[in-house]
This record gives sequence, C-alpha cells and structure tokens, in this order.
Amino acid sequence: MNHPFTDFTKKQDHLVCIDSDGCAIDSMDIKHIRCFGPCMVKEWNLQTYEKEILKRWNEINLYSMTRGINRFKGLAKALKEIDSRYTQIEDVDTLVQWAEETDELSNAALQKAIASTGSSILKKALNWSEAVNEAIKQIPREDINPFAHVRESIEILHKTCDIAIVSSANYEAVKEEWTRFGLLEHVDVLLAQNAGSKKSCIEKLLTCGYKKENVLMTGDAPGDMDAAKGNGVFYYPILVSRESGSWAGILNAVERMKEGTFGGAFQEELIQTFVENLMK
Repeated sequence: MNHPFTDFTKKQDHLVCIDSDGCAIDSMDIKHIRCFGPCMVKEWNLQTYEKEILKRWNEINLYSMTRGINRFKGLAKALKEIDSRYTQIEDVDTLVQWAEETDELSNAALQKAIASTGSSILKKALNWSEAVNEAIKQIPREDINPFAHVRESIEILHKTCDIAIVSSANYEAVKEEWTRFGLLEHVDVLLAQNAGSKKSCIEKLLTCGYKKENVLMTGDAPGDMDAAKGNGVFYYPILVSRESGSWAGILNAVERMKEGTFGGAFQEELIQTFVENLMK
C-alpha cells in the first residue's frame, strides 16, 4: 500500500470506497471542538466572543453543507464573519484572497506566500495551523475510535468487495489509526492526501476495470458526495450525529448495489436525508 494505484489490482467486481475522519473514525468533531476552534480564538485573541465564535466555527466545519471544508477556507470564512460581526480582523481580505486563489491549500504553500508578501495575517494563519497540528498530536489516543458497526461492517464487506480508503487526511495518520483499530487488514488500497483529490482517486480506481454501477463511495461530507457524483458512482452517506445507525445500514445498501436496486429512488432518498441532516 506504499505505492497506491501501482500496487493495487482489482480482485472483486464491486468496490466500496470509504472516507476516514468523521466517517469511519470518530475524530472530526474532537479535532474541531478541541483544536481548530480554540486555536483560532487564542491566535486572534477572541476570548471576549469565544462562546459565539466557537459555536459558529463548529457550524461551518461540522454541522452544515460546508462540513469537511479545507482548514484554510474554513478559517478565512470564519474570520471574515468575525470581522463583520464582532471585531476587526486586520487584513482579513488578504487571507480570503489567498484561500480562494492558491493552487495548494497547505502549510508549505502558505510559507511560500509569506516569503513573497510578508503578510502578517498569513503568518498568523500559519501559526494557527501549526498550533492545530500540535494540539491534535496531544489528543489522547483512547479518545479516538471507530464509530459503532464500522469494524464488523468492513470485515463482512471485504469478503465480496474490494475496499479502498479514500481520504483527504494525512496518509501516515490514516494508516496509523486504521492499523491500530485492526481495520487496515480489510483494506486493499489506502488513498490519502498524497494520492490527490477524492474525485481523482475514484476516477483512477475506475480505470482498474470496475463498472460505475458497481462502485460506492461512503462519506460524511458534501465533498464525498460530490466526488461520487463527479464519477457517476453511488454515494452512501454517514449522517452526522447518526453515524452508528448509518453504519448499521451499509450492508443492506451494498446488497442493493449488487442487486441493481441502489440507483433511482433509494439513492435519491439517501441524498435528501443527508442534505436535510446538515441543513437543520
């Protein structure tokens, strides 16, 4: 699995792609509630409005149709709102512009932009991002676990389907977690941040010989749904705050895919429920 795509060969007729953070692994809420939001409050000295700001941060990143947004896009959106509603954020438009126009949303790309512009807000954004990474490292390992029904579901699915992790998270972090939880042994290929976008990963997997009607993407965020739709494959949503129930139903959903009854009304109902759950 060190060389995705080149090491991978199709074994089964059906393929199930699974996102990691917030989908199979209960880590997304913890990281945003304990790390991303509080680090923003600290970096920009927003303690006066902390309660309201943290609530809004979680709405943007966890409990709305922008769930799963890139960290820098989420930061730019949150700070722009804070600038207009609570207190001035110096030079916020520079961060907004960078997040919209950069070819790469990463710490390394931010460092290059800082070197060429000297922007103080970009420096603060980098400080924040590095602080978030450090805070995530401090989360006790026992606080992060798979959602209920994940382990047994993947084990059963792997008997008749190829399994691919399709995640935008860090490769080593995903590998470590899935290994620790005994999940990686039921996975055929691990595609993370270094393998490209989720859409491009599914696109490459399809070139291995799968029929589109035999491929399903499982995820918890609109980006996962878009990656599935963009490739013409099925989407099975893991509903926020209803994850264990979603995982309890995945075996039936995959059986429907095999029987040819997943498309149409069943797929439309799943997507409608997914969107409504994020728009509450």
